[in-house]
Amino acid sequence: MLFGELLEAVEVCATAGDPAVPVKGIAYDSRQVEPGFLFVAVKGFKADGHEYINEAIKNGAVAVVTQREADLPPGLAWALTPDTRLALALLAARFYGYPSSKMKMIGITGTNGKTTTTNLVAAVLSAAGQKTGLIGTIHNRIGDRILPVKHTTPESLDLQRLLADMAAEGVGTCIMEVSSHALALHRVAGCEFDVAVFTNFTQDHLDFHENMEDYLETKLGLFKSLALPGVKKQGKYAVVNIDDARAAEFIRSAGVPVYTYGIESQADVRAEGIEVSARGVNFTARGRWGSCPLKLKITGLFNVYNTLAAFAVTAALGIPANTIRDTLEATGGVAGRFELVDKGQDFAVIVDYAHTPDGLENILKTAVQITRGRLITVFGCGGDRDRTKRPLMGQIAAKYSDFVIITSDNPRTEDPLGIIDEIENGLKPAANECRYTVEPDRRKAIRAAVKAARPGDVVVIAGKGHEDYQIIGTRKFPFDDRLEAAQALEELK
Repeated sequence: MLFGELLEAVEVCATAGDPAVPVKGIAYDSRQVEPGFLFVAVKGFKADGHEYINEAIKNGAVAVVTQREADLPPGLAWALTPDTRLALALLAARFYGYPSSKMKMIGITGTNGKTTTTNLVAAVLSAAGQKTGLIGTIHNRIGDRILPVKHTTPESLDLQRLLADMAAEGVGTCIMEVSSHALALHRVAGCEFDVAVFTNFTQDHLDFHENMEDYLETKLGLFKSLALPGVKKQGKYAVVNIDDARAAEFIRSAGVPVYTYGIESQADVRAEGIEVSARGVNFTARGRWGSCPLKLKITGLFNVYNTLAAFAVTAALGIPANTIRDTLEATGGVAGRFELVDKGQDFAVIVDYAHTPDGLENILKTAVQITRGRLITVFGCGGDRDRTKRPLMGQIAAKYSDFVIITSDNPRTEDPLGIIDEIENGLKPAANECRYTVEPDRRKAIRAAVKAARPGDVVVIAGKGHEDYQIIGTRKFPFDDRLEAAQALEELK
């Protein structure tokens, strides 16, 4: 594609050089530039792409897009744009032929529940005979082919390349987790969504967003995009958790038909007769699409909500209720989401990704329901992330647990003991009702919890879930809560 043709997709403040220069590829990392590439200089959080323009040119860049003036060689094709992050997304979408227009796009946003809901929707659509693509926290997938993942939502250039691969391989529907970071950083700009799903809205990412209102407004952007002019003329809709306190704002923002789901409120699909056990949850989904009894292999009230969301999304697409039921009942849990670690012991060990106040409260509420003995909770908080949630999570752990072990999560560049102190501030007022201890070494903390457990107890290990690493300083070390718990249980034998 010619440089000038690519520029038709973005706002250009100034340009020079030959607009007819062919562009063979696009890169935002100078190390990825090959001869014939366009280099887009993006200012990141740790590095500024404008400082690597000369390296990109040495590697073969034939054109450059910047958002500030730069000293460029005479004759080089270049363009100046107000926002190179947004430009990168729009240029990539155009370069790859707007792949989102060639398939149905389902975007799922919310503080918690995105991963499970995404996987449930994908499972139902696959069972209905559709070839699906999945973009999420644990992995990306094209049909049955699993691809590695770096961000919950990939950087815009990588996303458009992935969508183009999906389109080339005949994917009919892409189900995508859409994080607030992705929306704020324009990673999904250039994507046209058919369906937007809202799971819930609670505190998270206040290290990135100015405040909760900024966080909310960012998430609303996905719903507002549904009503914008696009290639797709009909069939768009939104799915909203009506029980959430901010549901009305998502409904107002959609500008397209909205289907609701819930437990407490009247909704298009509502759960009734809920029965929660350690091994699963039973309920009846009743509403617009009739009455559908469900016996699930996943458990917890939060998973009732995730299942209702998946039911509404797929029923609105016209998938028969019996196909939805059979698939949801056959689908096991998602890795690291209330995942049981079972070595034949007489107490339960559960690993979960919960890393927000609401997420932790959800899993501990469920754990209480299935606990005959004591609830033992092991958790920490990530470093270089929202500090205000740390004492809140300490309070929640104290409220539901009989014994808490505060440990390290991914401390990153923060002092692990400093993070623990902030969590401990939330636990101290409840010290009389809830015993707790501190063990900064996560491996030792898990072993201590397992060793302390008695018959009928439940041990919850929260915060990292599916992650198979721990970030200490700037380095990643192999670490998997599930493997550590399994090894601790083997040692007990």
